[in-house]
Amino acid sequence: MNAIKSARRLITQDPATPTAKTLSRLVLALESESDFDMSSLYALDIDSFQLAISILKEWRLERYYAGKAKLFDVAFQTRDLAVPLAERH
Repeated sequence: MNAIKSARRLITQDPATPTAKTLSRLVLALESESDFDMSSLYALDIDSFQLAISILKEWRLERYYAGKAKLFDVAFQTRDLAVPLAERH
């Protein structure tokens, strides 16, 4: 199971726990590209710390694929602009 799904499950099971709150802040910071106090990760138990690190890895990989998909979309649109309208279909 991937880290993002594991974190979602952990957070929804008991959102009031310190671990759930820390992971939630991490995810919100990643999504909004805002600052996150990395030292709060050290308060997590080792399994939750590893989960947070895995979230960071997956998030980075997802951003790479999202960027690649956007590049493909732009390239595809550019190719269509170069093809005369009569030849597009």
